[in-house]
Amino acid sequence: MIRVGLTGSIGMGKSTSGKLFAEAGIPVNDADAVVHDLYNGEAVPLVEAAFPGTTKDGAVDRQALGSKLAGDPSGFKRLEAIVHPLVRQREEIFLDRQRAAGTDIVVLDIPLLFETGADERVDKIVVVSCDPQIQRKRVLARPGMTEEKFNMILSRQTPDAEKRARADYIIDTGHSIDTAREQVKNIIADLRQRFPDNEPTGGEP
Repeated sequence: MIRVGLTGSIGMGKSTSGKLFAEAGIPVNDADAVVHDLYNGEAVPLVEAAFPGTTKDGAVDRQALGSKLAGDPSGFKRLEAIVHPLVRQREEIFLDRQRAAGTDIVVLDIPLLFETGADERVDKIVVVSCDPQIQRKRVLARPGMTEEKFNMILSRQTPDAEKRARADYIIDTGHSIDTAREQVKNIIADLRQRFPDNEPTGGEP
């Protein structure tokens, strides 16, 4: 089973690309969706203990948590120590299920793939990218987004140029959705051509 790591900086179109892989029949484990689920479940008491006042009605209040982290960026490390092991646990369950089902390719959609060392546990890396001006326009159009917040998020992410340099494949989302869809199909076809026997590659080419 080929484990594909999908990543990209904020506003690059990673979530859309993940949906295109799913649309093409490739199982996708979305780390963001897992975190969202955890913030409504098992992570709630742990986050409240570490960041008092950041949960409400049995769920993590993302806005309150974001405000607290903006005031004390050192809190990111504490939050990651809570969330990352839980996300990894869910990822292992996903992989076990797909392995049992005989799936040939899976996608692990991980925003902080390089930053958390997750690149070491995938076989191939797909980086989603686009022109920086398109990225900025997309991000600043989001509700509640500011230049300051955008810059803070970027400061925590590996630069796009470095991600591209470390990628096995790049999806350019600066054009139409159909162009991105074609790129996704080409990646899947290439993977199946290069690894036709459905064996784990262990990160080796």
